[in-house]
Amino acid sequence: MPIQVAVLKESRPHEQRVAMVPAVADKLSKLGCDICLLSGAGLSSKLPDSAYTAVRFVNTEQELLVTANIVLAVQPPTAEQINLMPPGCILLSFVYPHKEPDLTRLLRDKHISCFAMEQVPRISRAQAMDALSSQAALAGYYAALLGATKLARILPMMTTAVGSIRPARCLVMGLGVAGLQALATARRLGAITEGYDVRPETKEQAESLGAKFVDTGVDARGEGGYARELTQEEKDKIASVVTRHIQQADIVITTAAIPGRPSPKLISKAQVDGMKLGAVIIDLAAEGGGNCEYSVPGETITQGQITIAAPLNVPSLLAEHASELYAKNLLNLLQLFIVDGEITLDWDDEVQAKTVLTHQGEIKPAAVKAALEQQ
Repeated sequence: MPIQVAVLKESRPHEQRVAMVPAVADKLSKLGCDICLLSGAGLSSKLPDSAYTAVRFVNTEQELLVTANIVLAVQPPTAEQINLMPPGCILLSFVYPHKEPDLTRLLRDKHISCFAMEQVPRISRAQAMDALSSQAALAGYYAALLGATKLARILPMMTTAVGSIRPARCLVMGLGVAGLQALATARRLGAITEGYDVRPETKEQAESLGAKFVDTGVDARGEGGYARELTQEEKDKIASVVTRHIQQADIVITTAAIPGRPSPKLISKAQVDGMKLGAVIIDLAAEGGGNCEYSVPGETITQGQITIAAPLNVPSLLAEHASELYAKNLLNLLQLFIVDGEITLDWDDEVQAKTVLTHQGEIKPAAVKAALEQQ
């Protein structure tokens, strides 16, 4: 019997992606999978049903889920969808259990083996499965374009018959995948670029993209590729250096987000109030509350003469390529535990062991289990 793979149709606000695209469906079917989608699942990503050749389409979630061995989604499924899944079913999606405690408990109680895509370990072997990074790269690209369109001037230097126009200055704060892509894109658009991060090892990466690195002398390297919490003394030291660069910039892009936790505040109201007239802030950390104290998640506001945009779910705004990259992440993860047409989970494999959220009635990550038990 082929492995039954069900792909959910996304229903959450701001979500236009789909977890499976035609080219990846063809490859997944060769692993011994029978792929089933709800009709219209790809329309928001500009993928009509007719674009798929290696899948079946059904009209109800009941038909889609009751016999599924594996369920693929972008956002966490609803409680109703989870209740339709058979015990022992495998789910691959973003979950963020700290934001979805009730759904996480339901996954546990229904004996769903859930692999949370935000938990893929950041190790070399797992790069092709790292959905956070693939989506962040698109968000960084989009942030630079959004900043350029919000700015009432051009980014590159231009020489005209009546004189020269100076290039705009772009500061990117947070040099993970999104930040580095934002730097690269702003540079290609002709801006003078600067990069800042509390992790000093990012200096070389920023400079390799033609940007100047803002060095504050504070090292805040943490675990898992993320920055640790800063002390108040460290925050004050950083602010004294970074404020000058913020207030010289035409565009500031912030990208500092920590999965499952509030976004750190990188830009204070006082810093915004001292910015150049007409400057723009693009806050990519809106899901966690934003990096700027003035940011309103999901909205673009004007504070004095400063424009502050805090868009939600930025990768979804590039749904076609975001879906393609995400589907490839899923395929690469599925290839770890689909062996010779059979599902074979291997808990000695670091990627599987660290990505799993719930299995056989248990919440597996100790930190998540402890946090949910305290609620």
